[in-house]
Amino acid sequence: MTDYSHIYDVIVVGGGHAGAEAAAAAANLGSKTLLITSNMQTIGQMSCNPAMGGIAKGQIVREIDAMGGKSGIVTDQSTIQFRMLNQSKGMAMWSPRAQNDRMQFAQIWRWTLEQIPTLDFLQDTVLDVTTSGGAVSGVKTRLGYKISTKAVILTSGTFLNGLIHIGDKQYGGGRAGEGAVPDLTGSLKRLGFESGRMKTGTPPRVDGRSIDFSKMEEQKG
Repeated sequence: MTDYSHIYDVIVVGGGHAGAEAAAAAANLGSKTLLITSNMQTIGQMSCNPAMGGIAKGQIVREIDAMGGKSGIVTDQSTIQFRMLNQSKGMAMWSPRAQNDRMQFAQIWRWTLEQIPTLDFLQDTVLDVTTSGGAVSGVKTRLGYKISTKAVILTSGTFLNGLIHIGDKQYGGGRAGEGAVPDLTGSLKRLGFESGRMKTGTPPRVDGRSIDFSKMEEQKG
């Protein structure tokens, strides 16, 4: 069993794409790193559109790759189809995009992280960021852990005080079927941060059994 009583160099909160990259970068640079996520089974989970790349994001993935990040490598290992978008326009608008196997992508990301000896994991929810003398000193978790650290990287994504809208109904959540993390937002506000909310949109799902694919145009990779 991992001992969480000693001081970590870096604690990363959240196990999505940003959290996985941050944890890998910190640990590979030699920092004793702890990745805390509410669900170990969703590390590196892709969104409802299982794509890496596209306009702007394709450039970011390449920049991450140039700095030694893992997103591009994990993408290559789980790709179903690759296309270069916007080739009818000038080269400045060309954009690489890969469609991926969602389950395989997450499995490879978790396996990649587990190979790093200086990286530990904790399935828990961070409720509070603690400070001492005006500097970060650690985190408190739902299970009651008080873990000391020299730096905290927050990659909570849509879970940070998240709100889901479906028609005229609203309820707290980070993703459909998964709860939001409201306490951490309150902790950050007490430390003087301002809180806002950005909106994403999820299109309706289409049942493939209701589609006549013979009338559609195939886009080959």
